[in-house]
Amino acid sequence: MRVTYTGREPRKAHDIDAAFDLTAAINMPRVINPTRSETIPLGTRLAVPEGCVALVVPRSGLAFRHGITLLNSPGVIDPGYTGEIMARLVNLSDRPYTVAPNDRVAQLLVLKCKDVEWVWREDEHFDAIDSERGDGGFGSTGR
Repeated sequence: MRVTYTGREPRKAHDIDAAFDLTAAINMPRVINPTRSETIPLGTRLAVPEGCVALVVPRSGLAFRHGITLLNSPGVIDPGYTGEIMARLVNLSDRPYTVAPNDRVAQLLVLKCKDVEWVWREDEHFDAIDSERGDGGFGSTGR
């Protein structure tokens, strides 16, 4: 996959990590007030190959320590999109948060995708998969 960047090169913190850190490609600090959001350019463009998707996901440390996460998480980057990747950061804390130039603010995860064949049914009965769980949903496996 070809990646171009104008900010800092997306990098993994550790060789075995799954995601690449993305940094704020801004010239001056930006303050995100409580309950507000801000669009932060990431200085990165991708050429995602067909059969793959790139996901922009939050950094767990920012969420855990500061209440900063991505408003639309995950952000989906399809193979046809070649513009700059942006992160819409939202402050869910009760304190202002300052994003400085080159701060690591999001992560990029690249995954292979399987194509799906959709089959329409007239009734609601679903018997295509034999499953012990069946249609047990929210809370069905207990506490």
